[in-house]
Amino acid sequence: MRYLTAGESHGPQLTTIIEGMPSNMKLERETIDKDLKRRQKGYGRGRRMQIESDAVQIVGGVRHGKTTGAPIALTVENKDWKHWLKIMGPDPITDEEQESMKRVITKPRPGHADLNGAIKYDHRDMRNILERSSARETTIRVAAGAVAKSLLAEFGVTVAGHVREIGGVKATDFSFQSLKELQNVTEESPVRCFDEAAGVKMMEAIDHAKENGDSIGGVVEVIVDGLPIGLGSHVHYDRKLDAKIAAAICSINAFKGVEFGIGFEAAQRPGSEVHDEILWSEDKGYYRKTNNLGGFEGGMTNGMPVVVRGVMKPIPTLYKPLNSVDIDSKETFAASIERSDSCAVPSASVVAEAVVAWELANAFTEKFGNESIDRMRRVFDEYVSYTKEF
Repeated sequence: MRYLTAGESHGPQLTTIIEGMPSNMKLERETIDKDLKRRQKGYGRGRRMQIESDAVQIVGGVRHGKTTGAPIALTVENKDWKHWLKIMGPDPITDEEQESMKRVITKPRPGHADLNGAIKYDHRDMRNILERSSARETTIRVAAGAVAKSLLAEFGVTVAGHVREIGGVKATDFSFQSLKELQNVTEESPVRCFDEAAGVKMMEAIDHAKENGDSIGGVVEVIVDGLPIGLGSHVHYDRKLDAKIAAAICSINAFKGVEFGIGFEAAQRPGSEVHDEILWSEDKGYYRKTNNLGGFEGGMTNGMPVVVRGVMKPIPTLYKPLNSVDIDSKETFAASIERSDSCAVPSASVVAEAVVAWELANAFTEKFGNESIDRMRRVFDEYVSYTKEF
């Protein structure tokens, strides 16, 4: 499976083309729109989310609610586009028109792609960089992830994301008994946190950052249950599934770190407290006594839930901006300000769900085929029976 995205933050739309989905899989717009709306929610979001009301258009690869096996094409309209027609339009304009708009950006923002991208692609107007490097692009990746989650659901796999930390406030209550309970509680939380008391403190931290023209980051976690043993491979570095998921998490805007299971804590423990003892039962087959390694051994799933966390840095656009250097005059200025959130960690947990789901769905099609959902299911059922009897 693969997908590409196209579009700019203030362009007419965002687009993705998905290749490799099996035929006859149920896929409806409501399923995708649900995740798009989840991405838009969250305490600390900025004014842009008051303008946009994201909804997908399925423009290829789906007929009468089922996939055909052809590439799936999805689009999401940018409603704010009508205010940016002259600034972001594809048609040529004169130098005088460009000057009259007064929207050429020559002051790169610390922490953004502005300066690096401008140097790399030879742009004197850095809007050509920031429009694409904007987190708005994750909208269409969430749409692609919703398609991936639809595939995983056909095999009883559940994907759930939540927030563990914002601005130094850490959740301590993880007493949920199922992913369904986790989803039900976090969907009602403004910060997608299961720990209600920590959630209140997280909102206070966001308010404090906003009052000071600042921003804060945090930690999100994705848990995936129902996976079989043996997705991924140990034989090559680029086939290790945990490595692919780590890359996917780091591809999300502002994410700077990844860990699985107990993660970096493993460096502080002896091996006897890290590795997961192997058990077997007739109904479960092989399973682990603990899940310190987060569902992976040797780059492959081991049948336990996949547990992966990502670290999101504070959003770099600040209303009390840091200093920067104008690329034309080389003088020091306060960096330019674009509309921004004070905290996007809650919505980033939805994006993290999407990219993790994509990598797992891709691994499913690699192992069980991708021509027909019914054929995939037969191969999957046979394989699961084999793993229990092995």
